[in-house]
Amino acid sequence: LGSRSFLAGGLLTLVLGASSASFAQKLDFKVLGSYGGEVYRAGSAEIVAYDHKGQRLYVVKGADNAIDVLDLKDPTTFKKLMSLSMAPYGKGANSVAVHGDVVAAAVEADSKQAPGKLVVMDRDGGNVRTVTVGALPDMVTITPNGKYALVANEGEPSDDYKVDPEGTVSIVRLSDLRVRTITFGHLKRSDFGRGAHFPSPKGTTLAQDIEPEYIAVSQDSRTAFVTLQENNAVAVIDIERALLTRVFALGFKDFSRFDFDVSDTDKKINMRKWPVKGLYQPDSIATFVDRKVTYLVTANEGDARDYKGYSEEARVAELKLDETVFPNASELQKNDQLGRLKVTKAQGDTGGNGIFKELVTFGGRSFSIWTADGKLVWDSGNEFSRILAERHPTWANSQGQESTFDSRSDDKGEEPEGLAIGMLRGKRHAFIGLERMGGVMIYDLSNPRAPTFVEYVHNSNPKGEVKAKTAGDVAPEGVIFIEASKSPTGHALLVTASEVSGTTTVYEIK
Repeated sequence: LGSRSFLAGGLLTLVLGASSASFAQKLDFKVLGSYGGEVYRAGSAEIVAYDHKGQRLYVVKGADNAIDVLDLKDPTTFKKLMSLSMAPYGKGANSVAVHGDVVAAAVEADSKQAPGKLVVMDRDGGNVRTVTVGALPDMVTITPNGKYALVANEGEPSDDYKVDPEGTVSIVRLSDLRVRTITFGHLKRSDFGRGAHFPSPKGTTLAQDIEPEYIAVSQDSRTAFVTLQENNAVAVIDIERALLTRVFALGFKDFSRFDFDVSDTDKKINMRKWPVKGLYQPDSIATFVDRKVTYLVTANEGDARDYKGYSEEARVAELKLDETVFPNASELQKNDQLGRLKVTKAQGDTGGNGIFKELVTFGGRSFSIWTADGKLVWDSGNEFSRILAERHPTWANSQGQESTFDSRSDDKGEEPEGLAIGMLRGKRHAFIGLERMGGVMIYDLSNPRAPTFVEYVHNSNPKGEVKAKTAGDVAPEGVIFIEASKSPTGHALLVTASEVSGTTTVYEIK
């Protein structure tokens, strides 16, 4: 166990665009260390949280149902201090958060459809307290004032869809573990507005169809913004009153305005405009305030319901298209054209007759900025795909290795998932982890209505093999930013936890 770098010299030099010329000097990203077991185990690094007081990282190790505690005092020589087993509380640790001396973990039950646990402990895993929350607690965060832990309970159905719990959000007061639960059963579909998505078999309720994924909290600790990923929507919660104040759908992305690659069988980069709409379906969400205006930032990963008991997925080639809308349907449905793209069967059949007038795919392949009431301010469009195609043409739209080149073109592309916001030399930046391609996109958010691309960094060897542990970081799930004032090195740090490679990597930013 120890540090290693898959980058020559461990140093990335970032040349900033014109809009960032006010920086006195260029930014350098240096890989200080990367921690992982000697034996490959997928799921050995998923979500990561930072303890400023103890200069530690807490890393969810799903493969072992545990949380590894890593000493970050010297990031170049990672040392594991301990491993906190979550086995006494359920079968799966899914998320961890740290605030002061409090560590909180979300743990799913032995049956994924049963209520899970929030496990609250001290920084060494002692003084454990537990409380029951909703089904499949998938993410936990602690409010900036340290008063509450908020848990997104996704409530996924069983594979046969015979058991489908309701999605909920738990608000847990940390002083006494009092739980208040946000439910969605009183809502109507019309409450969400245009672009909401509720794929499910007949007989399920709207509350069962809602699946909370990720939570961002305002700096004043009063408001929570919750992504409902599968539903392409966001819920807004008044934390103190435990009140759902509104929900809003995120609408559709018009992919006919952007070149993007949709076929995984032509084994080439073929970016073109296609008559397709996209559901943004964000995973991670963050919030910031600029000139007294609150903005939301989302990483638009996409997700489909695909179970044995019900699946919304189909390839365009499998659908019957309306020939008045798609007069060139037979050509479009070829595998080297649009035929391989995965779309939803729950949207587009507006007449209910099995004939599709619209094609709606999963995920925005982007990150977006929204107002606090859900109005789109800016979206990165196809920039991720275009940048990666230009810089890494031999492994674009891959699973992180050249051997899987083009394999994600038909299915959500790079899958932006992890997200962090941080200040560098007085400028706000976004760090977006790409779960499939790997690496992190960095954008300057100084102008929220016109962010600028800064750089793409990765600690990968696309010619390597994951199981041989020569591929570097593959599939970043969690991304955090540590500001310079709280960093053990005195410089800002970027930390990624990669699920497939099982690695936790620290970059220093100078």
